[in-house]
Amino acid sequence: MPETEYTATPGQTVGPFYGYALPYPGDSALVPPAAANAVQLAGVVYDGAGVPVPDAILEIWQPDETGTVSRATGSLRRDGFTFTGFGRAACDPEGRFSFSTVVPGPTEAGKAAFISVVVFARGLLNRLFTRVYIPGDAEALAADPLLSSLDPAERERLIATREADGTLRFDIRLQGEDETPFLRFPGHAD
Repeated sequence: MPETEYTATPGQTVGPFYGYALPYPGDSALVPPAAANAVQLAGVVYDGAGVPVPDAILEIWQPDETGTVSRATGSLRRDGFTFTGFGRAACDPEGRFSFSTVVPGPTEAGKAAFISVVVFARGLLNRLFTRVYIPGDAEALAADPLLSSLDPAERERLIATREADGTLRFDIRLQGEDETPFLRFPGHAD
């Protein structure tokens, strides 16, 4: 019997209801902001015209500092010490978002460290997937299969910049000339 290939069902336009249903207390604090190992991951979400998107929501998934992917539960009820690797942040009226997290370690020796990002925003029929690569290990970044498949300008748009205060800056552009490279997974609807 031939194997049936299933197609994902179409998404529904995201929002504006998600702004009421998805945020929860402590959602953007994967670690307390005052923790010794805390780093801020911050940026702005822009639309195709370069205008900040005031009502986007971002989710991140990441390993801890040692590269271990957490299996701990409790993302919806932060206890202040269990690192779950998951966070959610709503953009403010100027399109800004911020997470309090740790700098992830690579999941394998010699691999580039990154944070997975999911973007929900008005007008999107489906969520968007991208990555934030951690700057610093030039050799690992150069060897990363995803980054090496992109042209240099696209590659640079996936690598965060480190600001003077240690913040990892990562802006997201939904469309246009400097559009953030987004990922498409098998079975994911267009």
